[in-house]
Amino acid sequence: MATDKPRQIDLFSFSPALPPVRKPAPRAGRGASARAPEALNEEALAARLEETGRYRVLRKLEPRPVLPNRWPPANRVPGGWPRLGIILDTETTGLDHAEHEVIELGMVAFTYDEAGVRDVVGVFSALQAPSKPITAEITRITGITDEMVAGQHIDLDAVRRFVEPADLVIAHNARFDRPFCEKLTPGFEVKPWACSVAEVDWVSLGFEGSKLGYLVGQSGYFHNGHRAVDDCHALLEVLCQAPKTAALPAFGQLIASAARTRLRIHALGSPFHTKDVLKARGYRWSDGMGGKPKAWWREVGEDGFEEEVRFLEQDIYGGAMNAHVERLTACERFKA
Repeated sequence: MATDKPRQIDLFSFSPALPPVRKPAPRAGRGASARAPEALNEEALAARLEETGRYRVLRKLEPRPVLPNRWPPANRVPGGWPRLGIILDTETTGLDHAEHEVIELGMVAFTYDEAGVRDVVGVFSALQAPSKPITAEITRITGITDEMVAGQHIDLDAVRRFVEPADLVIAHNARFDRPFCEKLTPGFEVKPWACSVAEVDWVSLGFEGSKLGYLVGQSGYFHNGHRAVDDCHALLEVLCQAPKTAALPAFGQLIASAARTRLRIHALGSPFHTKDVLKARGYRWSDGMGGKPKAWWREVGEDGFEEEVRFLEQDIYGGAMNAHVERLTACERFKA
């Protein structure tokens, strides 16, 4: 955890190695005009270090202010703009939603329109005691102990009220969070979901990976990672970053992908010797749980379906495709 250290002003005295202080430009949307003189001095010092080309300064990520009176807007038309999004994160006792439990739920509600994110209008954060003691490994990962959750319960009625008006639920690995949330309480199963891991091309935006901590650092921030609501605030800020390349901004990519229908292809009866070819193509194995076909599967966009059929017929079946195809909207994607 980062701690405040005494400022050593003498280290930043004028010298030929450091360029003169230049007043930093206000950061849009972060309340720069209202900063105290001390904060401005800190920014000036950070700017001097960065201008040398020998330093990169990470700024503590401060959550955006909550403006609860902005939702719902007057005269809102269903399906029109603005809309309500929720960024969600869970901390759990393990990876299997059928066996393990949610011990923390964090959510940040925000409005958005065609131009992007507008205002944060609500925050939800709660801990819950599981039925079994939290393991040392989970405590190491999440920082959550049995003492912290003792006597704690998530108000499920409050969760349902918070989620009910949402037009989109976003998670950084929705394939993990959605099954846990649907098990926790009704209301999540009818919502469109989006995944900021699977539906944003972070490489096209100049990043080398999709891990949240890395994205936050490359965006110029640090934060208290692996606590649910802190990760929600961090993801919102990352999604709002102006792109460093010509690619569509991260939030725009996410919204566009969530609006598209995708096709899940199960390669039924694929020959065993083709498993490595399928894996290399991006197929994953389904063990048949939950009534799903026991087969290798992959999701593709509608525009990639014909190419996928050709691949299966030529490289897998050596003839007519034998596959089960599901059509998925954002309401069906990332379910267990």
